[in-house]
Amino acid sequence: MASGNDANAARRARATRSAGLLPLVVGLASAAALTGAAYFTVDSASCGSPAQYIRHDSHVELVGGCVDGANLPATGTSSGSGGHGNYNP
Repeated sequence: MASGNDANAARRARATRSAGLLPLVVGLASAAALTGAAYFTVDSASCGSPAQYIRHDSHVELVGGCVDGANLPATGTSSGSGGHGNYNP
């Protein structure tokens, strides 16, 4: 009778391990799918040249990349330092 209980306990332990393995496999598969989708998205984005930030005397300028300055909203000028949109190195 004792060996029957041991067999049931071993069977339950195996079932618990396999049930715990399923979330791990699903998590790894979804991470791989999201990584693949991100890589495909970045790879298919066509950009002429990579963007660079160039620092001048009093400001930083973004040069190159996929950003078209004509599509950006106009910003107002703010006086003094620390205003919205100012770059303070």
